[in-house]
Amino acid sequence: MDGDRVEIDGGIMEGGGQILRVSTALSCLLGLPLRVRRIRAGRSQPGLRPQHLSGLEIIRDLCEGKLEGGEIGSTEITFTPGKIKGGTHIADTKTAGSVCLLMQVAMPCVLFAASPSELRLKGGTNAEMAPQIDYTVMVFKPIVEKFNFTFNCDIKKRGYYPQGGGEVVVQMSPVKELSPISLTERGTVTKIYGRAFVAGALPIKLAKDMSAAAVRCIRKEIRDLYINIQPVREPDDQAFGTGSGIIVVAETSTGCLLAGSSLGKRGKNADKVGIEAAEILLRNLKHGGTVDDSLQDQLIIFMALAKGVSRVKSGPITLHTQTAIHFAEQLTKAKFTVTKSEEEDPSKDTYIIECQGMGMINPNV
Repeated sequence: MDGDRVEIDGGIMEGGGQILRVSTALSCLLGLPLRVRRIRAGRSQPGLRPQHLSGLEIIRDLCEGKLEGGEIGSTEITFTPGKIKGGTHIADTKTAGSVCLLMQVAMPCVLFAASPSELRLKGGTNAEMAPQIDYTVMVFKPIVEKFNFTFNCDIKKRGYYPQGGGEVVVQMSPVKELSPISLTERGTVTKIYGRAFVAGALPIKLAKDMSAAAVRCIRKEIRDLYINIQPVREPDDQAFGTGSGIIVVAETSTGCLLAGSSLGKRGKNADKVGIEAAEILLRNLKHGGTVDDSLQDQLIIFMALAKGVSRVKSGPITLHTQTAIHFAEQLTKAKFTVTKSEEEDPSKDTYIIECQGMGMINPNV
């Protein structure tokens, strides 16, 4: 069997968990046995962390596959996929590891399952170094559904660093195939909205301060738009632990959604959290692309699987996106090209990511 295994070097490019997520999801979808070596080789703690292991386990369970080397700290795994099946699947990081990253690895697979799926994902809903669940619901969901599928995402409980303890339930039905997307017209910003939240022991005043600071920061650049960032205290029965953060979303006349977000932590002033989110949003608006830095790489796997040509206009290509493209091309027949956008305004740093998708067909539908 080993002669046919696809060999993946987990230490190149972005060199982190994303290589595992993209390559194991595609391995599962395409029925390709996989070996990943040098997992997270350049990180301060190399090898699998609880978060990555949970992602591998949910993929293994989804397709009744075989996983070897699946333990914390392991720097090499082999994975032999089986047939993707629907039903209920549970993944629990048992830490504040991100439920959104678990969703990233599982979602492309269950789209091509034999029957509807329910994913019960447990861990951190608002974690560092990962999209916040609010981002997933407010930005990722409406855009990714343009590939012609829908899903339901129910936040049962929010969980924060360091314990996690959150739970999100995702329900989706399989599709025959994915349609390509074309996101090349930014349009003009028509509204800006968001939520600033506190949970646990933190007072609502912190949420109000984050919101006010974000509004002040955006006002310096965008004067004439109503900005609605709601300060919220998460109900105690719907949040585990103590946390705070903010997400600010800009919606455009063509239906684009771009965001900036930030998390509070001990010793970090609430104004600073609000300003950080606002500055990320403004930076994403400045480049003229139709997607923000956080969405860019999350669309790559869907573009690779879709039938036909997808085109997305983005700002500077992130290392995460370059990595996702590299492994999508290595494992599928999809072909990506990235070209500098020929804009009227040469000062804008915009690119067109184009993909001739492989046209994955679900034989069960």
